[in-house]
Amino acid sequence: MIPRLSSASLSILALALTGGAAAQSVPQQPTASIANPAIWPKLNAQPKRDAKVEQRIDALMRAMSIEDKVGQLIQVDIGSIKPADVVTYKIGSVLNGGNSGPYDDEYASPAKWLKLADEFYDASMTRNDGRPKIPIIWGTDSVHGNNNIVGATLFPHNIGLGAARDRDLIRKIGEITALETAAAGLDWTFAPTLAVVQDDRWGRTYESYGEEPAIAADYAGAMIEGVQGKVNGKDFLAPNHLIATTKHFLGDGGTGGRDQGDTVVSEQVLRDVHLGGYPAAIEAGTQSVMASFSSWNGEKMSGNKSLLTGVLKEQMGFDGFVVGDWNSHGQVRGCTNEDCPQAINAGLDMFMYSGPGWKQLYANTLREAKEGTIPASRLDDAVRRILRVKLRAGTFDRGRPSSRPFAGKFDVIAGPASKAIARQAVQESLVLLKNEGVLPLKPSAHILVAGAAADSISQQAGGWSITWQGADLPNSAFPNATSIWKGIADTVKAAGGTASYAPDGSFTTKPDAAIVVFGEKPYAEFKGDIPNLEYSPGDKPDLALLKKLKAAGIPVVTVFLSGRPLWVNAELNASDAFVAAFLPGSEGGGVADVLFAKADGSINHDFRGTLGFSWPKRPDQYVLNRRDPGYDPLFAFGYGLSYAKPGKVGPLDESRPAGMAEATPGTFYGTGRTPPGWAIDTELVKQSGVDRRAQEDARLFSWSGGAPGKVAIVAPRPIDLARESNGEISLVIQYRLDAKPGAPVTIGVESGGKTIAVPIDASLAKAVPGSWTSFAVPLQCFASRGADMHALTAPFVLSTSGPMTIAISDVKLDYVSMPMNACGG
Repeated sequence: MIPRLSSASLSILALALTGGAAAQSVPQQPTASIANPAIWPKLNAQPKRDAKVEQRIDALMRAMSIEDKVGQLIQVDIGSIKPADVVTYKIGSVLNGGNSGPYDDEYASPAKWLKLADEFYDASMTRNDGRPKIPIIWGTDSVHGNNNIVGATLFPHNIGLGAARDRDLIRKIGEITALETAAAGLDWTFAPTLAVVQDDRWGRTYESYGEEPAIAADYAGAMIEGVQGKVNGKDFLAPNHLIATTKHFLGDGGTGGRDQGDTVVSEQVLRDVHLGGYPAAIEAGTQSVMASFSSWNGEKMSGNKSLLTGVLKEQMGFDGFVVGDWNSHGQVRGCTNEDCPQAINAGLDMFMYSGPGWKQLYANTLREAKEGTIPASRLDDAVRRILRVKLRAGTFDRGRPSSRPFAGKFDVIAGPASKAIARQAVQESLVLLKNEGVLPLKPSAHILVAGAAADSISQQAGGWSITWQGADLPNSAFPNATSIWKGIADTVKAAGGTASYAPDGSFTTKPDAAIVVFGEKPYAEFKGDIPNLEYSPGDKPDLALLKKLKAAGIPVVTVFLSGRPLWVNAELNASDAFVAAFLPGSEGGGVADVLFAKADGSINHDFRGTLGFSWPKRPDQYVLNRRDPGYDPLFAFGYGLSYAKPGKVGPLDESRPAGMAEATPGTFYGTGRTPPGWAIDTELVKQSGVDRRAQEDARLFSWSGGAPGKVAIVAPRPIDLARESNGEISLVIQYRLDAKPGAPVTIGVESGGKTIAVPIDASLAKAVPGSWTSFAVPLQCFASRGADMHALTAPFVLSTSGPMTIAISDVKLDYVSMPMNACGG
């Protein structure tokens, strides 16, 4: 799910989007994307329907107006709606996107979350027209703990849990996640993710348990039971549990490493590989399923009736409700974000919407329900499913969120029991790739810890940690967490040893051993898509640090943080021991538990993690699954050394294959240069170097006026920013206006030989001449005006016909919040 985005420091340029009804002429669905439900498994879907619940649904349905029914089909991000709106529009649900916090505060306390939950609930129950009062439910991405709330327990991401191979642990993690989320007054989590990832370039690889469907199948039921309680038992959907969501149905892990892409496989492969854990989840009683952003053989899942209705609901018997992903319905053929009867008719029961146009979506859906474009039977089926889940979850009977048994018990958030399970999860998720007799370390020794990641809880937690991307957050944002460095320091101090921390690896007294912590910076969703599996292409400061320590005769232990297997042959060669720690979460002390022996020299905790993803021997082995022909990994699926079962890793080939694809950069101009192969093109504009942070790290552009002039940043080949425009990403410019313009100024993008531009005069008018500042243009502004965001030749074109002098230091893609009446929301 893509979240609402925020950045208080940026001024926002936003223009109203033009609305539009769904297209009247829609291409036919590709035949290869039409499933045959008969070849899919029939399941013992749980729970079985309760006659009393169905009778309550019947009574509610008889009393509801068509407006009430349509409202239940719509879920809106809290950044786009206020409780007062719910008094009028009785929508079914709200959610908080990855960067949406209560009252626009990403760092809101649990008490604020509970307060806003009460406000939305009260609004949904406020009516005096005699119609039924139907409580709203709040959904959130509690994907590795209640990760949106400051101070919550953050468990290892799924890739690490897959390495642990511990079903009972998974169930406990689900229970704790549900409890800590319920304490904040929320009803529903968008988890677990059951993607069976087949191409590790995908930015969501870490949300998967592994490349084999068997791991997801083993874990799915346990996680659903942990989150919701055991089906048909007294604990099922009790107040200490949540509604679970099994996602993303279906084939999200097969898109060729591209987020929101197309899974081009046979129906048999879709069933045998990607169905994975869904049967177990449905038989464990999952109450919601999220339709994937992705396509199957050219058809978007949010519009694929053969799979949503024919397979999931009819053949497999799922009787909860299907929710969309973040505006995913807008990608269905013939649809927009504000108008998509096709998705409802295909089997989507609830739209997930973010943006200013949710009232337009409501109005269009209402009109289509009234005129029969959405048949009454389909509308009623969707509403029944939503009401069924709300009744099963007790939302009609438990009152305001703050009155529920576990709400407001904030002491359970990161309580001792929760932290102990999270620490156990870290211990079990670590995979030992190499050990040349260095581990376990003696805690009484003198230990050097190096690498900035060693004391970065943000980096060890990864994406979906407080914010959507989880990047660049201070340790103070994780008040109950322990960094890897702190865990090592505590362990060594307790045994009488000494530990020092130097990010650059410097020391005055030669240490007995060095632990170097490094790896990928946090990312989420498409922001993490990469073109190949090379770790740190270009400059390799981490490798240089390892070699420096090795050259000094110091035994080197690498702790590698990553959301996927990566090509690290050189780093492996430069390390005496190498641990794949993945993204361990808030309990960094669990790393030290395994790296160090007890004070008496005996083993404290042995390594037990084994790879859920095959590890590449070359950076171009991004499709590397043990069922594939020609399977040739460096470390095979299931590999993992331990103290009890050691092994040797010889010298590895460090040569980089030529001709590999490179990434589309997120920064188009910075530190005085464009990316390799890119260029700055000027017409009737003079340019020169100018200093901002360093010598000539910015460019000064001068228009003399009298004729149109422009500055363009040109890509070496067309780039695709379509996903970024859907994800509320903006083109952000840091600039200094030296001479105010004498004519209107526009900023645009170029595609198909045309420049699509928007005016920026209002933003420039606010600039103080001579001072550096920023403004942002949502990419949706260009998309709504007809730019082909799939094939941009120039993602930045600045134009005016009058005189102007402006210095520019940075042009990049970034995440900004947009006013509710602004383009893209």
